[in-house]
Amino acid sequence: MKNSNKRGYIVLSAAAGINFISAIMYVWSVISKALVTELNWTSKEASLPYTVLTISFVIAMVIFGKIVDSKGPRIPATAGGILIGIGLICSGMTTSPILMVFTMGILVGAGSGIINVATTATVVKWFSQEKKGMVTGIVVAGVGLSSAFYSPLSNYLINSVGISKTFSYLGIFVLLTAIPLSLIIKNPPQNFIPENKEVNKQKNISVDYDWKYIIKDKYFYKLWVMLGLSSSAGLMIIGHISNIAKLQIKWEAGFILVIILSIFNSLGRVLGGLISDKVDRLTLVRFIFILQMINMFSFAVYSNVALLSIGVAIAGLCYGGGFAIFPAMASDAYGSKNFGMNYGILFTAWGLGGVIGPMTAATILDFTGTYNYAYIVAGVLLLIAIGITFMVKKK
Repeated sequence: MKNSNKRGYIVLSAAAGINFISAIMYVWSVISKALVTELNWTSKEASLPYTVLTISFVIAMVIFGKIVDSKGPRIPATAGGILIGIGLICSGMTTSPILMVFTMGILVGAGSGIINVATTATVVKWFSQEKKGMVTGIVVAGVGLSSAFYSPLSNYLINSVGISKTFSYLGIFVLLTAIPLSLIIKNPPQNFIPENKEVNKQKNISVDYDWKYIIKDKYFYKLWVMLGLSSSAGLMIIGHISNIAKLQIKWEAGFILVIILSIFNSLGRVLGGLISDKVDRLTLVRFIFILQMINMFSFAVYSNVALLSIGVAIAGLCYGGGFAIFPAMASDAYGSKNFGMNYGILFTAWGLGGVIGPMTAATILDFTGTYNYAYIVAGVLLLIAIGITFMVKKK
């Protein structure tokens, strides 16, 4: 059964839109800076909700990935939007670091993870193998681009009404916008065959593997470790960039760097996906790791706005590129039928990166007063990831 794929592009647009709205976590550096200055939290306390958020994010992806595969994405995506909205509103009602671990870390984190797996796992089922990189890049580009919207908005609200009301206003906005978009997300009909170029028909013939197979597969574990180590650098910068700007170059307008990071994060997701459809994905990933490693080892010498902006742009571009390519690599290897569950298990590695990156930076900052050693740790982790790329055989 071959169908026109107009519906697929509608689902893709809605998926990118809901990711754009739900990705409030990517401006945590702006929020954490306000928690430190306005509520007198330590850097470690301000990083903890974000760290728990990344863990909740991946746990929710694993749990709801199976539901998305078997029952469809609409109800999970709606539930995700509700959790994010309620979590943000409840965060505005507390000033306690422990309570915010629950409201922001668990509720918002789980909602974001549900939406991520519901959208990405759904759109890959609407498109042929030759477009997998493109569509995963576009759907996650919504996440990357959202910071360009949320960063100046959050900065304005924090300066105008304070951090507590900022949480509440953002929560209401998410509830009003994310839920209607989630109702558009749906799986293709049974026996649906995506449109593809005639010469590439063979690329759509694949075997679908489930989680029981992938957890026994060495290739999967190499992907997992590479994703976890490489994500740590990007998540470190995302979680701390406003404070990095303040400490490293004495610049209080760090939210502008969040916007730059957002734009290049989004650009990296689209370009990474598109280019990976044309070249060997593993070679492209290796190149990204090398560029990011050089950038992290150099980060301590970025001593003015121009240099730090370039470093942030490179960090965003590399982080975004990997975020698009790894789902496509997983789909190449294990098929689309069980992609929700497989994708959720793979992205537990991203949760590892969320613990290593932001918390390492926060701990080093509290002990040394600088991020310099954190940059070195991130560079070493990327060096290890580069080494693993030479141990991987194409699946």
